Parts: sequence; structure tokens; C-alpha cells
Amino acid sequence: MAGMGKRMRPHTLTIPKPLIPIAGKPIVQHLCEEIAKVVDSKIDEIAFVVGRFGEQTEKELVQIAENIGAKGSIYYQDEALGTAHAVFCAEKSLQGPVIIAFADTLFKAQFNLDKNADAVIWVNHVKNPESFGVVETDTNGTITRFIEKPKNFISDLAIIGIYYFKDGQNLRNELSILIENKHLVNGEYQLTDVLENMKNKQLIFKHAAVTEWLDCGNKDATVNTNQRILFHTGNSISKNSEIINSTIIPPCFIGTDCKISNSIIGPYASIGNKCEISHSIMENSIIQNHSHISNIFTKNSMIGSFTNIKGSVKMLNISEYSEISV
Repeated sequence: MAGMGKRMRPHTLTIPKPLIPIAGKPIVQHLCEEIAKVVDSKIDEIAFVVGRFGEQTEKELVQIAENIGAKGSIYYQDEALGTAHAVFCAEKSLQGPVIIAFADTLFKAQFNLDKNADAVIWVNHVKNPESFGVVETDTNGTITRFIEKPKNFISDLAIIGIYYFKDGQNLRNELSILIENKHLVNGEYQLTDVLENMKNKQLIFKHAAVTEWLDCGNKDATVNTNQRILFHTGNSISKNSEIINSTIIPPCFIGTDCKISNSIIGPYASIGNKCEISHSIMENSIIQNHSHISNIFTKNSMIGSFTNIKGSVKMLNISEYSEISV
């Protein structure tokens, strides 16, 4: 999660993308919890590969790990040299069974991890495989080939960015070989090259199809993911929040110490802590913490913390400490 999140600006100017809250939790927390469900065994450590996001962000990440009973570790990728390089930055933690995940991808799955395989690649059926890295499999579900953005149809099983490796030390050795040999593609070290090298050494790669793949790459995708997460988790309204002469259309998330009056909220709205909303209609939107909103009708919006908004607006994408009056 070391990237700058340029497609999510202006929000990522003040908060790392994986810590943007949706449905009441940071994106990366949702991801860690879903992985824990699929693994169905104790996770010893979560290693976060980050940019220089600051001490407070690192504390939040360590706390996310500790909340699921794991040790939290922080590693830095100071130069954008690709996915394989990012994973190798956490080389000290590549021991025993390892799961690698890119922190802007969420998923829903109903499978048990095949821990007998040398590696398992999470995949999802897509309509446009030419835009993704895909896998080709045999009748036993074993991966026979990795193809990056195929021009002709080979498979519609797209790699979603989550991988299991039975032997983390072996993965570390393969990453080391790639980097020592300076095997770069377009100036970056690619994890798919490591996968292909491991497969060519007769390691058994299986695939596991998820039931839903949720992207948080840009504003619209993140608002849609918030909708899908709320669909699965249902309504959640803090007992410490005050709802006055208002209608809440589920599913919604409303955080602590909010005051909502003379408004219609939902469906699919997530409202952070200590927000005040009055005389407004709001649906399919994400509002972060400490925001004051009045007299607006908005949908498909994403609003940062500490904002003040008054007036007639239909769709917003504004970051923290913004003020709009129409």
C-alpha cells in the first residue's frame, strides 16, 4: 500500500487510500478481516508495505493487525519499482505460509484455502480480460499459464491481486533472484514474472474464484464498493447518535455522536463520527468525520472530514477541510 493513490485525489492528499473509511472501517481493515475469514487459522503477523505516511498512520495500521490478534509490522517502499519490489521490501516477514494482498482490492468469497497447494491465486471472472493479467487452467483447476493483458481471448479469470504461498522463504528467494538479475519490465519488477518462474520449477499453482471483486481505485468505484459492503453487512447506527425527525433508509452506516435532523439518509450512505446533517437528502455516498452538512440533496458523493456544506448540490467529490455554500 505504498502508492500515492493519484486516482483517488483529492482524498489521498490528506489520507493514504487504504485508510479511507467505507461502511465504517478503513479499506485495509475490511481486507484484513476478509482474508482472516478465508484462511480460517490464526494470522501471526500482518506486514504493511507503505510510503512515508507518518507515525499516526503507522499506529493505525498496527492497531488493525492487533485487532485480529496479529503482530503489525511496517516496511517502506521509497521508490516505485513495481509489485515484486514492493513485496521484497517486507523480505524479513516472508517466512512460512504467506498471503500477499494489494490494499485497494476487496472481495467476498466462499471457499476454504487449499493449503496443500504450493500457491493459490485469487481470481474473478471478468467481461474484459484484455485489461487484466489472467490465468489459464487445466481441468483440475491447476494454473498452467499466466498471461498479462491478452490481445486474443485465452481466459476470463483475472488475477485480483491476492496470492497465497505455502513457503514464504521460497518466494523471498525468487524475488531476490529477479531483483539481483535486474529483470525489469517497463522499469519495474513484476510479481507475475516471479509467479511464472516458480511455476516453471514445477510448483503447483491453484486458483480460487471469489464471488465478488470490489475495487477502490477511484471515487466512483469506492462509492460502489461502499454500497456493496453495506449490502452485505446491513444497517448499523450508533446508539450515541441522535436521529431527529429523519428517515434512515437501510442499509446505512452512521457513526458515533452524529446528529441528523429533518433529513432522509440512504440507502447506501456511510456517515462518519461526529457529523451533523440537517434538511438534507443523501444516498449512495460516503461522508467522513466531523462534517457539517445542511440543505443539500446529494447522491454518488464522497466527502472528506471537517467539511462544511450548505446549498443545493447533486454530486460531490471533495476532501478534508473544504467549505461550500451555494
